[in-house]
Amino acid sequence: MSRGVVVTGLGAITPLGVGLGPTWEGLCAGRSGIGPIEGFDASEFVTRFAGECRDFDPEAYVPKKEIRRNDRFIHLALAAAQMALEDAGLTIDEHNADRVGVFVGSGMGGLGSLEEQHEVLRTRGPGRVSPFFIPETIINLAAGQISIRFGARYANFAHVSACSSSAHALGEAALHIAAGRADAIIAGGSEAAVTPLGVSGFNAMKALSTRNDDPQAASRPFERDRDGFVMGEGAGILILEAEETARARGARIYATLAGYGATSDAHHITSPAPGGAGAARCMQQALDSAGLAPEAIGYVNAHGTSTAYNDKFETEALKAVFGAHARSLAVSSTKSMTGHLLGAAGALEAVIAAKVLETGIIPPTINYQNPDPECDLDYVPNQAREARVRAVLSNSLGFGGTNASLLFTQPQ
Repeated sequence: MSRGVVVTGLGAITPLGVGLGPTWEGLCAGRSGIGPIEGFDASEFVTRFAGECRDFDPEAYVPKKEIRRNDRFIHLALAAAQMALEDAGLTIDEHNADRVGVFVGSGMGGLGSLEEQHEVLRTRGPGRVSPFFIPETIINLAAGQISIRFGARYANFAHVSACSSSAHALGEAALHIAAGRADAIIAGGSEAAVTPLGVSGFNAMKALSTRNDDPQAASRPFERDRDGFVMGEGAGILILEAEETARARGARIYATLAGYGATSDAHHITSPAPGGAGAARCMQQALDSAGLAPEAIGYVNAHGTSTAYNDKFETEALKAVFGAHARSLAVSSTKSMTGHLLGAAGALEAVIAAKVLETGIIPPTINYQNPDPECDLDYVPNQAREARVRAVLSNSLGFGGTNASLLFTQPQ
């Protein structure tokens, strides 16, 4: 990239807790944030558990009158953006507002509000549908509301590419900064799709784990007995800045966003390409754009959903890109603890990548008991590990065959 792009602020709300601190502590402790669904009556559903942000109180971040006018995915995005801006110590004012943008992706947007207002339409008639239904539901309003709240006047976009949405938002934001079009972008993703329609829809696809008798053991990426992914909700927001402006204001720098890959499988709506060909090309793009050899990478935060094909093909993709070095890589899936945040997953996992570089601690893949012969790399099983790594790759792979890889390095 032509102009250095660095990470100066992190914000996260996850099933492990509200804020970066409890989320990171939970990950390092190997704690699961999965439990029985409490947001609605799931007693008749095939899957009755998920990763919900139970401790999140929108009133702590959103004015009371605005709460009913915005969907939960917007509440989560606003809160995580506030956390990230405070963490970065970045003030947006007349001096810099035109150079600060907002790129926030989501896979599903305001699904809960859509369900609620459809019920109003069906039972009470069209005249009772909320005038706020459209702005609380459409996906770009997370970015739009953040822009309005904090006065960021460079472009605001919503990147929508299924489970790669927020990784694409971060990668595209980095390209805008590198090209000199913006100096800082509030970037990431938010998702709140643990709703009746969301869970039943993924159940109908047979994509979710049905381990109802042991929810905390249900997400088991790369493990022989995995039976599907576990839905989660939450938000991850990062402050990306041009290195020159971040250093000029004395900002703390977590990491450099040094590489970005984006490819398409052009194969199938849900199944990855055989051999993980699209994911492999995506990781290679990220390496090439960073100018790094595969041996420079010490840790990969895998997409690792706990589904049969994803984990097998991602493993094959890692072997194709890294060759013999694949055996030396630490690879873990933090979805084993947070569940799969769908469109917000890539941003949360970018937050985790930055923390790995800062702390030298690699979170584990929990629930790893029985190795799968087809998934035979080092998945950092069950216990966090201390390991000073200089470069981290984070993968996001989505329905429609859309792939994104982000490459972070230690700041110079």
